[in-house]
Amino acid sequence: QVQLVESGGGSVQTGGSLRLSCAYSGRTFVFTKMGWFRQAPGKEREFVAAITWNYDTTRYADSVKGRFTISRNRSKNTVYLQMNSLKPEDTAVYYCATGPGDFGSSYDYWGQGTQVTVSS
Repeated sequence: QVQLVESGGGSVQTGGSLRLSCAYSGRTFVFTKMGWFRQAPGKEREFVAAITWNYDTTRYADSVKGRFTISRNRSKNTVYLQMNSLKPEDTAVYYCATGPGDFGSSYDYWGQGTQVTVSS
C-alpha cells in the first residue's frame, strides 16, 4: 500500500506564500511520478504540478507557471509545492497523488488534502 499525507495549508493574503508538503510511504517505488492537484468549491479537480521519480522532470499547469515550484527531498520521502504570489483563485483543497507511467497516465493513490485559502 501507499500512504500520502499532505500538510502546510493555511490562510494567506494575496501575494503571500505557502509551502505544501506531501510525505509518502509504502510501495511508492512502484510508481513513477508525484503530482499536486486542487479542487475549489463547485469546481472540478484540476492538475497543478507533477514531478517524475527518475529525473525530477517537472510539469505545471499554465495558471501556476512562474509562481509554483514542485520539488522532492528523497532522503525525507517528501514532495513539496512552493506557492508564491498567491491569488484568491488559488483557493482550494490541494491533494498530492502518485501513479505509474508518464505525466498523462493515471494517479492511483491520493492524500486526504490540505486547505489553502487566499484572501484579497
